[in-house]
Parts: sequence; C-alpha cells; structure tokens
Amino acid sequence: MTDAFAFLPPESPMSGEIRALDWSATPLGPPESWPSTLRGTLSLMLACPTAMFLAWGPDLLCFYNDAYRPLLGYRAETALGRPFRQVWASIWDEIGPLVDATLAGQSQTLTDVMLDLSRQGVPEESWWSFTYSPVRDEAGAINGLFCVTAETTSRVVNEARLRESEDHFRHTVELNPQVPWTCDPEGNITSYSNRWLALTGQAPGEPDGSGWAKALHPDDVPWTMTVFSQNLASGEPVDIDYRIRVAATGEYRWMRARALPRRNEAGAIIRWYGVVEDVHDRKLAEERLRESNETLERRVSAALAQRKLWADVFETTDALVAALDLDYRVLAVNRAYADEFESLYGLRPRVGDRLLDLLDAHPAQREAARAVWSRALAGEEFTLVEEFGDPEHRRPIFELKFTTLRDSAGRRIGAFQYALDVTPRLRSQEQLARAEEALRHAQKMEAVGQLTGGVAHDFNNMLTIIRSSVEFLRRPSLPEARRTRYLEAVSDTVDRAARLTSQLLSFARRQPLKPEVFDLGERLRAVADMLNAVTGARIRIVTEIPHAPCHVRVDPSQFETALVNLAVNARDAMTGEGTLALGLACDRPLPSIRGHAGAPGPFAALSVSDEGAGIAPEFLARIFEPFFTTKEVGKGTGLGLSQVIGFAKQSGGDVDVASDVGRGTVFTLYLPQVDPPAPEDATGTDAPEPEAGERGLRVLVVEDNLEVGRFCTQILEDLGHATVWAHNAEAALSELEQAPVRFDAVFSDVVMPGMGGVALARRLRVEHPDLPVILTTGYSDVLARDDAHGFELVRKPYAADQVARALRRVLARRRPASS
Repeated sequence: MTDAFAFLPPESPMSGEIRALDWSATPLGPPESWPSTLRGTLSLMLACPTAMFLAWGPDLLCFYNDAYRPLLGYRAETALGRPFRQVWASIWDEIGPLVDATLAGQSQTLTDVMLDLSRQGVPEESWWSFTYSPVRDEAGAINGLFCVTAETTSRVVNEARLRESEDHFRHTVELNPQVPWTCDPEGNITSYSNRWLALTGQAPGEPDGSGWAKALHPDDVPWTMTVFSQNLASGEPVDIDYRIRVAATGEYRWMRARALPRRNEAGAIIRWYGVVEDVHDRKLAEERLRESNETLERRVSAALAQRKLWADVFETTDALVAALDLDYRVLAVNRAYADEFESLYGLRPRVGDRLLDLLDAHPAQREAARAVWSRALAGEEFTLVEEFGDPEHRRPIFELKFTTLRDSAGRRIGAFQYALDVTPRLRSQEQLARAEEALRHAQKMEAVGQLTGGVAHDFNNMLTIIRSSVEFLRRPSLPEARRTRYLEAVSDTVDRAARLTSQLLSFARRQPLKPEVFDLGERLRAVADMLNAVTGARIRIVTEIPHAPCHVRVDPSQFETALVNLAVNARDAMTGEGTLALGLACDRPLPSIRGHAGAPGPFAALSVSDEGAGIAPEFLARIFEPFFTTKEVGKGTGLGLSQVIGFAKQSGGDVDVASDVGRGTVFTLYLPQVDPPAPEDATGTDAPEPEAGERGLRVLVVEDNLEVGRFCTQILEDLGHATVWAHNAEAALSELEQAPVRFDAVFSDVVMPGMGGVALARRLRVEHPDLPVILTTGYSDVLARDDAHGFELVRKPYAADQVARALRRVLARRRPASS
C-alpha cells in the first residue's frame, strides 16, 4: 500500500502529527492530492533545525517544524491545519501587513520586532527576527508564504540592560566630584571625565597622551612626571600631589592623583585606573600644622593647665563631658563620661588616650564616633540625639552638643562634647505615641461600628417589608389588588437595597463603573430640566454653562446620581423654597482639599449652590461619612454625599464644600477633563435593539453559585433561550473546546474561584472573537479598578428584562461586523 506521507522525514515528531490529522476535512483534501511544491517545501522544513512555518493555500493553512512548535504555546494543540489568521489572531494587526506584502510577491526581512505572543495565555513582551518569502506552486503562482524565525528577546533585553548600565556609568563618572581617568601601560591618558576640562579649561582631546601635564604648575611638572614614570615602570600604585591652574579663578590648587594597575592573566599591566581629587584645603591645613609644631609644647602646657580648671567644672555636673584634640586624643574627661563609656564598651578613657583606638573592638561605634567628632574637630558646632551601646539591648539615648576649642590666639585646637541622658523624656514620648495610635484605632472601630450599624438598620427595615409581604402573598385567599400591592412593595424594596449597596460601593470607590466621554455642559443642560421634578416647583434652578465644550470621561449614570444627591440636599437645606444654582467652569486646577495635594489639571469644576441654612463648622468634617446625617429620622439615609465623594474619587477627581451658616452652601465637584472623542463612522454605531420575538439563543452560563446559577438559567429559559451551565471558567472553556460554534453568547459571573470572569472574557476575545460575552457582578475589585474592560456588564441584582436587553445589545453590535 502506497504511503501518502512518504515525503515526510520519519525522525520529525511533527511528521507524526501531520500523519495523524484528518486532512480530508480541510480545504487541502487528502495528502494524495497535495501538489509537489507543498510536499517538497514540507520535507525541507521538517528536516531543518531552525524554527520555520509554512502557510499554504487560499486559507493559508498552518504547517510548522519541531523547532517552531514551542513558540505556539497553548495554541500548539490546535494550530496544525488551521488558518494562519486564526492561529495568530492576537497579533494580526502587526503581522497582517507583512502577510499581504509577501503574498503580493515581496519578501520581507525584519529584525528585533516586539510581539505579544501570549504563549501561555497571558500578555508577554518578546522580540523576534524573521523573514517572510512567497511560495509558488507548479504553475508559478504564489500559493503560500514561508517564514524562518528566531526569538531575539534575550539579546534585546541584555542590550537594553547594557545601554542602561553604560548610561548609569557615564552619569556616575560625570557626577563624581573627583576626576576619574585611565591611561595605557606607557602612561598615555586615554579617558577622563568632563570635570577635568571644567577645572583646567583644556579643550576636549587636549589632555590625551601627556597633554594633561600642560595644566600643571610649571614647578611641579618635572618631579611629577619622574614619579609617574617610576610608578609605571615598577607597577606600584600611583600617588602624586601636584598643583593645577583652575580656569574659573586663575589660582593654583593642590590635587592628589592616585591610580592602580589592571593586569591580565599573565600578570602584565594592560591599563591604569585612577582619580584626581582636590586636596588643597588639606594641604593648607598641613602647612598650618607644620607651622604650629614650634609652639606645640607651649599649647600642650597650656592645655595641661586648663585641664585642672576643666576638671573642677566637669565634676560638678551629671552631664557627660569630654574634650578631644585634633588627633582624637582625650584632652579632658569627667567621671560621668568615663563611667558611662566603661559600662558600654568595657574600657575607661583617660587623658592622652586616642578615642578611636579605644573603640577598635566595636567597629560600628568607632565609625559613628569618627563621623560626629570629625565634624566637631573641623570647627562645626551642632547638636544631635543618638543611642549608644549594644543594639540588641535597651540602649540609653543622649542629646550631644559639640563646640570648638581654641587656644589663647584663637586657633582651633580641638572640640568639646556635652551630653545629657534624655532617655526618660523620649521614652515618655514613645508612650504618648502608642496611646495616640490606640486612640486612632478606637476611633476607626467607632466609625466601623457606625457604618455597620447604619447598614444593619436600613437592611433590617427592608427585610421586614420583604418578609411581611411574602407572608401575605402565601395566603391563597389574598385579593388580587392587595397581591399586586405586596408584589410592588417587594420589587421597590429590592431596588432600594440595590441602590443602598451601590451607594456603599461608591463611597468605598469599589463601584464597577461604565465610563463614557461626553460634553459635561451639554449633559448638564439636559439634566437640569429633570431636576425640576426632584426639587419641586418652589425651587428655581439657574444654570451658568459656558458655550465651549468641556469633555469628561465618567460613568453617566453615577454622575447623574451624584448631581441628584447634591440637588436633593440643596432642596432640603432650603426647606423646599429658594434658588438652586448650577455652574460649570472648565480648564481649572484641582485645589488642595481636606489636606490632599492639588493637581494642575485641567479639571471641570461643577458647582451646586443653595440659599439654605448652611452647615455648622463642627459638621463639615463629617458630612461625607456614610450614614452621617443632620436630617430628622426618616428624612435621609446619610449616604447621598458618601456616593458623591466616592464617585468623584473613583473618577480621578474630588469634591469640595464651602458653607456660610444662615446664607447657604456650595459643593464643587471636580472631574478630570479629557479630549473630545474621535468622530465615529456612521456604519460603526450600534444597531437598534431588535424587537421581541427574535429567535431563541444558545447561551453558555458561567456561575459558581448554585442558587444564582439555577435562577439565571431559569430566567434565560423563560425568555426562550437554551442554556448550558458551567460552574467555573475552566469548565466553560472545556465546553467551548468541544464545539465552539454551538453557542451564540456567554453570560458569566466575574468573581469565581480559579480563573475569574474578566480573565475568561479576555481569553475568549482572543480565541473566539465573534462570540459575545456579557459579564455580571454584584461587586468586583477587578472591575472597580479597571473600567476599560470593554465588555457588556449587568449588575446584580438583575431582572429578566435587564438580561434580555443585554443580549439584544451584544447581538446587535455583532451583526454589522459579521454581515
């Protein structure tokens, strides 16, 4: 029997996959009918170790070799024999033009192209180099394309890191107050930082070789070059002092040049690395020290004479007192200092001891002592607070004051330390801080108690109505009119409960939003007419809206709710009579509100002003708290302003309030301005919702809650649709893999164990772009943080007509695209 796949290399695993696929069900038909060009190309490709693929025929069916298969990731199980466009639908915008150009006869070569292959089903950045070539059939016509590809992600990332490292090194060199430099084994300067040019005034390139010596003092050149040459010849570290002329001032300053050699494996010097630092002030200090050596004995004698006087003074105080000379040697120390030092470090300091040597066994404390005493010995007078002793035990805390010691001629000879133990005072401050933290925690728990108490009160009221109504509805003899009244009471109470939940989520900035870009002025004019029904006939509404458009991107429903809440508050503040003013200002900055930093904007500022009684100053800080209200019992829930501030914050803005008791209140809602939306093609707008009586749909329901799942499938079946219920996202994917064309839509919960609804929807958008997805949730932190998910959303609790409208909307949007 003839082997139809005899042309395939037997050692290639992909040969086995090609043999196993039923090709008679594809446009290519059985392999016996395949053209010789396809057979030959496949044979060469499968035998090659480089990653390659072949797309053949009008549908560009996919073939690939073993090296290419790992690049497919999770697609590898279904990619063979599928149209190329379906396999790489997620990156078609990037590679589609390349495919079109190749099929037009133009070979394509691209290097280091960034593509998001999402090989494991999650976004990833990767870089690729590849060539696209047209493949011709026996008649010479282009009937496919051939690609050789290689991933260059590692090289691209490493090169980027190298560039960043080099840039970091350049900045480090140029910001170094010293002057880094390098030279070759012969002493020719090869590199230096720009600081050398700034110091010396030399031009770029002038210091190269031995040109740097031109900046030296003429008297220092001969012996500097001699010492430099000797170090180069011996390989000993370079350490030379010389003077250079500073271009900015024309004066000469002392510099110290140091360098170490770099050797190869054989021990030969291949380069010198060095730095030049300004030591002028140190040189002058050394010169002054040499000059003072002649009078050192006199100053020591004077210091010894002073010691008796200091001792008499030191021992009359509980403070820790000590004095050091410029070499960190003890000039004087009182008993309190010596006792404390001995208790901490086991040694007792005496006059003439070098303080740093006493701390050799405690390196951390030694460096800390050097740091503070060096400041004092340099002439700085300062105060600081430090802990001393073993860090693992409770340590005393001292307030240390340092002053300069001078001789009779005014010359600096040392420093003086005066230290007080302030441990009790600071420990008391720590206890006060802990008490304040406990008070803040108690206040927070009180706020939580107020919130939960308010929620419980309102929900218990609503549950009372629902429970009583249900009990009456169970009576078989209940008149129809009363049955209707009780059903309406249940429906209205459920709506109130949903609004209460929405307001709480809005206050917490956890409300799933559906933002749109719209002209705030235009929307405000439309809503102002509606507010008349809310405020009543005795409230006069005036508006001041600019003619220029002012666009924002917010949830229109939440915006209108916030505006209604502000209007209702204004109405109640004016006891139903007065003027309500709505004003809009554009391109405004966000001011600092309640201690939060402002922002430059631009922001749209919507003000709502009333002529009411105003808000007492002691209440202004609490008006946005949930369930806080100054109205009478039954006149308000205390959640209106909570919704307003929650909506404003979640939309990227804020709300401010100013009130004058007896004269009125102004609330100002700040919302970020955005650019106007791009004009839409008329053919791209949503089609009108179809009327009732449309065909029944096949809906895949994804819901992990058993009760909600039963209720949802019952709603859909009552609407005339067929349903399949999957208890999680993984089960839904399994249903779709079995027969993806069997479903017209997916209706999925958002919050589920394992893969969530948003992740499922995004995966279906890639793998099944023509399958509409509707999400539903009562609360989702994912949707609260990401309002750009792009899917139809039905909020819980939902009714049958809401589900029906959502299905009609997604199907109406799909029909123009598929027609």
